[in-house]
Amino acid sequence: MTTLLALLLCLGAGCRPEQEREYRQRFTEIDRVIEEEMAEGNFPGAVVLVGQQDEIVYWQAFGNEVIDPSEEPVGRNTIFDLASMTKPIATANSIMILRDRKAIQLDDYVSKYLPAFACNGKEEVRIEHLLTHTSGLPAYTSAAKLAEQFGSPYPDKVIEKICSLKAVSKPGEEFCYSCLGYITLAKIIETVSGQNIGEFSSQNIFRPLGMKHTSYNPPEVWERDIAATEVIDGQPLRGTVHDPLARLMAGLSGNAGLFSNAYDLSIYCRMLLNGGKWHSKRILSPEAVTLLTATRTHGRACGFDVNSRYAWVKGSYAPEEAFCHTGYTGTSIVCDPASKTFIIILTNRVHPNDDGTTKPVRIKISDIVFNRNGGEN
Repeated sequence: MTTLLALLLCLGAGCRPEQEREYRQRFTEIDRVIEEEMAEGNFPGAVVLVGQQDEIVYWQAFGNEVIDPSEEPVGRNTIFDLASMTKPIATANSIMILRDRKAIQLDDYVSKYLPAFACNGKEEVRIEHLLTHTSGLPAYTSAAKLAEQFGSPYPDKVIEKICSLKAVSKPGEEFCYSCLGYITLAKIIETVSGQNIGEFSSQNIFRPLGMKHTSYNPPEVWERDIAATEVIDGQPLRGTVHDPLARLMAGLSGNAGLFSNAYDLSIYCRMLLNGGKWHSKRILSPEAVTLLTATRTHGRACGFDVNSRYAWVKGSYAPEEAFCHTGYTGTSIVCDPASKTFIIILTNRVHPNDDGTTKPVRIKISDIVFNRNGGEN
């Protein structure tokens, strides 16, 4: 086993210093990949962190967090708009906490909490259907039309729109990755707990874990540490969520809106890989972690992806049970519960004009870490 995965296992087991040095040299392959991808113009900056069990074994920053209107370099602690990584980390995790407290059940009908949802073929939709993207809800709806009609932000009108939509398939039958399902889940969290998704996730996930730079609607003092997304009306978005529907939700949405950095996300990954506990803080029961991270239907867990058509981010060599998620802005995580290895990639590929790409770099880095043949096929 002459790969980065071997390095991770070696470090965890306590290998000899000369062996450790030999393995560490392999991390220069990640450096090369990132530099090549930036040279291609695929993204202006990145932070990559690789860990195994409780150890961080690679953590580097590259490029710039802003290039328009001026250049500002990325640091290892730069904060990124996580986009759809919000779905499992904040929303699905919060649902699992409520489940652990027996405040909800995954087989509860959505209409139990949102009576207006029960129409147009959505009467039988359950919470688990929303979590696994099998509810029959469409993928998205026009934020521009809603903003033009009602103004922005206008969270209540977004919920009204979702509740009024016609199902495109019967619940449980088809997989359709849907931001609308996760916006609905955040509303259920608010209905049950009395707290919006930002308050609930901060109080029950991020603060207990010591994730000090993870937040919805980050405070203004963080702005200089936040990687920019698109430039709109001449101003780069820094601390304002990129996703249009999440902006209509005033930045407090179940589908997007969370900001974080690589170190905080490493704590979150280690919590999941440790059965829901980090140091003395238990966030989730082991059963809830399994629900969140192991396949339930259509290759999806109740939050993370495992083997759906979106699981390409795992590359060609990651174990089948590895779970993952991506974010539109250029963010991703991959976690392998067997070796307790995790990869965090944060880029601002949408800066400045939403024309970058991160599919190649995500696959290449996963393959470097998980390829047991050391790249020799």
